Amino acid sequence: MPVLLPKNAISAFPLSLGPRAKDHQPSARESSPPLEANAEAIHFLNNLQQEELQMLLFSETLAMVSDTGEPQGELTIEVQRGKYKDEFGVMSHCLLVHAFSQGFVDKMLCGISLLGYLSWDLHIMEQHTQEFIKLHILPMERKMSLVRQDDQLVMTRSVKEGEEVKTEVTFFPWSSTVGFVSEAANLLLLRVMAWRQLVPSNARFLALDTEGKLCYSTYQALGIQTIQVGHQEVDVFIVEQTVHSDEGIPGSCQFYLLSDGHLAKRIQVGSPGCCMITKMPVLRDKDEIEPAPVFEKKPLVWEEDMELYSRFLGRKEELRVSHNSYLRQHPEAQALISDFLLFLLLRRPADVVTFAAEYFGPFAKRNPPTPALRSSSRPSPFRSLDPERPTD
Repeated sequence: MPVLLPKNAISAFPLSLGPRAKDHQPSARESSPPLEANAEAIHFLNNLQQEELQMLLFSETLAMVSDTGEPQGELTIEVQRGKYKDEFGVMSHCLLVHAFSQGFVDKMLCGISLLGYLSWDLHIMEQHTQEFIKLHILPMERKMSLVRQDDQLVMTRSVKEGEEVKTEVTFFPWSSTVGFVSEAANLLLLRVMAWRQLVPSNARFLALDTEGKLCYSTYQALGIQTIQVGHQEVDVFIVEQTVHSDEGIPGSCQFYLLSDGHLAKRIQVGSPGCCMITKMPVLRDKDEIEPAPVFEKKPLVWEEDMELYSRFLGRKEELRVSHNSYLRQHPEAQALISDFLLFLLLRRPADVVTFAAEYFGPFAKRNPPTPALRSSSRPSPFRSLDPERPTD
């Protein structure tokens, strides 16, 4: 039976490839040191920019065709902003990846769906995949979920054959998933490579093979090629991804990507048929950051502004009425100020501040009354007028 759908793009485990879970035997890899992504892969993931990823949020649809050109189904991929609630009920912003394909293989209905929640650095938060094929005798369905819980990644895989269901749970320490690229993250990572027109050299990432085992995943740039899309010729950037499973032969898939990350064509190496677009999408250009506008500061002539001048007159009149009202209620204030001004004009002191301090000093409750003839000594208004006591 041919492959249900091209693997490594969406499906984590095609039904026709690899041993089933009940037939799985421990491999030598299980007793070997854990796999680790290399520095080039980790550096590439750590240098992803949120502004760059925001340009790659769009949906696309490709037609699934056989090697003879006959339509077999449709593939839809959508990436958008989303929100994710963790196990503690905390909401956070995330990237939401949803992909779905359905079609016929040898006149049998089959399909794959993927729903993934990713952080903005493409770390997996949660992912669910489901694959089914409606066999005439024994329908089959496979499901897999990946959920981060505390310091580990929990993988749950189930296989349903007819009415029989087998489930297995695997725990990966979170520290062992550094450089791990899930299926959802892979769809975004390919868009980043197309946007940059660059594949990280010698980068070795981590991925899951068809049996849910950690393995290496590599990417290779195959250059630029011109293909026909409808009535238009376009240049595509070709990237080949290879998943190096420890069991069986490596699986490779070639992605033909437009300059803005749209997927124009996808070919599973060794499988008949492919996925391709039938209509040229509107390509996105890189946003050019325009310099912030500079506005010259102009002097404000508020007297010429009718609104400001009207407010000024209104406030002026309001203060005048308030001040007159206060003075009417406190006639002693006006008498006090009038006496001071009269005394000031009669004496005409050179130091008005000191003179005012001496004049108003007796009104202070804390200071004792000052002799009338002490004003000629011109003491500091900030010192006590009491004579200093002789020291013993």
